[in-house]
Amino acid sequence: MTGEEQQMVAYIVELIRKPGLALDENTRLVSSGLIDSMALVDLLLKLEDLTHMRIPAGKVSPKDMDSVALMFDTAQRVGKPRNRK
Repeated sequence: MTGEEQQMVAYIVELIRKPGLALDENTRLVSSGLIDSMALVDLLLKLEDLTHMRIPAGKVSPKDMDSVALMFDTAQRVGKPRNRK
């Protein structure tokens, strides 16, 4: 697991707030009900922050966000590098 994936897992654990919950990059989040549609927006913003990419929400479906590994795969597939100022 990359450092960015570890940061995302830590963010999700904090977001879910279930004591003793163990997650890894392949844990199913949406399909298991751990993450709801409202949290997906937060996760997409965090993913953009961690990857330094702009990820168009219209090109991302809940199944693309079902695990941390899928999130980073999706970022690579549809993300565009952010403009630096």
